[in-house]
Amino acid sequence: MALALAKARAVARELAAPAGVVLAADTEVVIEGALLGKPVDAADAARILRRLRGCVHEVITGLALVEAPPGGREQTAAVTTRVRMADYADAEIEAYVATGEPFDKAGAYAVQGLGGRLVAEVDGCFTNVVGLPVETTRRLLQTWGMLR
Repeated sequence: MALALAKARAVARELAAPAGVVLAADTEVVIEGALLGKPVDAADAARILRRLRGCVHEVITGLALVEAPPGGREQTAAVTTRVRMADYADAEIEAYVATGEPFDKAGAYAVQGLGGRLVAEVDGCFTNVVGLPVETTRRLLQTWGMLR
């Protein structure tokens, strides 16, 4: 949530009056207390996917709504989803990495894309794993009177 809040505050400071509202998010993939970021190259993507293979990890997204000055209201939320990966083969990892899809994804996979074949089960908010927990975002916007 702290990273999402920092992002939203930075953008809100740049908005011209009258005030606007900024929504920001930041997602982390965590396994056994270790953060798995975006892979730096193909070897790193394969390493991350081998680490996830057959295991459960968490996808945690922090959300922040920030009202630009002069309003300045702020609200944050976090969503955690548990994901169990399949027991895929090394050949599947190499084929998936070769598609290029893992390179801009925390955890090196896209559940909504070809990487969905590597996922055995999603426990919780699916859209959180995609990248933005839609239901929680909707609730935040509702509390600010921006949605019905």
